Amino acid sequence: MPSPEGRRETSPEGRRALREVARAAVARGAREGRELEVDVRCFAAELRAPGAAFVTLRRGGELRGCTGSVEAVRPLVEDVARSAYRAARCDPRFAPIDPAELALLELRISLLGGLEPLPAGSEAELVARLRPGVDGLVLREGERSATFLPAVWQSLPEPGQFLRELRRKAGLAPEHWSETLRFERYPVEEF
Repeated sequence: MPSPEGRRETSPEGRRALREVARAAVARGAREGRELEVDVRCFAAELRAPGAAFVTLRRGGELRGCTGSVEAVRPLVEDVARSAYRAARCDPRFAPIDPAELALLELRISLLGGLEPLPAGSEAELVARLRPGVDGLVLREGERSATFLPAVWQSLPEPGQFLRELRRKAGLAPEHWSETLRFERYPVEEF
């Protein structure tokens, strides 16, 4: 359920159910190479509602996989299962998770609030409007797009550097700016 700031606020039971689904999806992916099938009818209404999520896997504090979606196009519980599977098997930066790694993985779920357009006529204007440590940011330029979750601010705390790396992630030059460049921000509920 969204808060007044646009963040989701999931019940403790909902969080517990999402963690269980995510862990099961990672395990199924690692052991069988298959996605977890989720019967959404078995979950509370808050988890059946459309939602967007990212699942981040770490091993020994190091990133091991992170994927998700920025737009709510399927039930939240289904999106978490899909994102967890993809983090374990499909993140192109890493080899698929091996079953021997399962006990060593730390799992974080980020539930995205709604996307808010963040128009800016210049990089300076955009930087002034960003909320470091709070905003997740989506960049779109033609067919290219990229996003950073708010957690990325921990390793890129300076807004200019945050933007340069986001552009690089989208396959653009780090200093790229154009009239067609679009940004959207979003809050997250992370657990």
